[in-house]
Amino acid sequence: MRTNRLRDLWSKGGGAVNGWLGIPSSATAEFMANAGWDSLTIDMQHGLVDYQTMVGMLQAVQSTDTCATVRVPWNEQGIIGKVLDAGAQGIICPMVNTPEEAEALVRSARYPPMGERSFGPLRAAMINGPNYPAQANQDVIVWPMIETRVAVANVDAILSVDGIDGCYIGPADLGLTHGFVPKGDRDEPELLEIIARIRESAKSHGKTVGIHCQAPAYGRRMIEDGFDLVTIAADMAILMNAAKAAVSETRDGIESKTSAGLY
Repeated sequence: MRTNRLRDLWSKGGGAVNGWLGIPSSATAEFMANAGWDSLTIDMQHGLVDYQTMVGMLQAVQSTDTCATVRVPWNEQGIIGKVLDAGAQGIICPMVNTPEEAEALVRSARYPPMGERSFGPLRAAMINGPNYPAQANQDVIVWPMIETRVAVANVDAILSVDGIDGCYIGPADLGLTHGFVPKGDRDEPELLEIIARIRESAKSHGKTVGIHCQAPAYGRRMIEDGFDLVTIAADMAILMNAAKAAVSETRDGIESKTSAGLY
């Protein structure tokens, strides 16, 4: 079996630094995978990535030892099975609000007797070897997203579902459903208390917990607070911010010289 870098890291008590891929490009994914991330998540929900492009991005990420996970567009058996058959080592599923929805996620992502995943791993078996069918239920990471009022109320029941490895906090929707503007890096006391409650619920069930962040300093703080994984940047944001900074720095220099020449 191909080593799942996240499971290996967690077994040693480490916190993982995750990156986010929303640009539909295997080249971008390959560059990101060589930047030292513990894991990268291909975003099929809000990113611009379709299924075929996702396959190429998985191939690019898995040319390194970076763990390749996918946020699927929805809690739907067909796409979850196809993503896992393509070789994803983990699934993040949005808008899981009840234990029944968590059970449906497990049925889609786990082989019998734990679930109902249909057999046909194709690329997953090729890159993991003949033991993949026997080991997939233990190796693949299955994380529902906790990002609504209903999910927060049901978090203990969701995390009690057999086959769920932990959960992933979506701070934008979490804030939106609690009456705040959607953003990352929450600093509102009410939301920080909810985030801490979700984290402690995961820990009490012996499961892992991740959170979507923006600033590296915020991500470090979340790892220090006990999170097992923090997402600190998306490829689109990295590209846009670097481009803006380069343009601004260049223009500032030109304007400075122009201004100096007027006197």
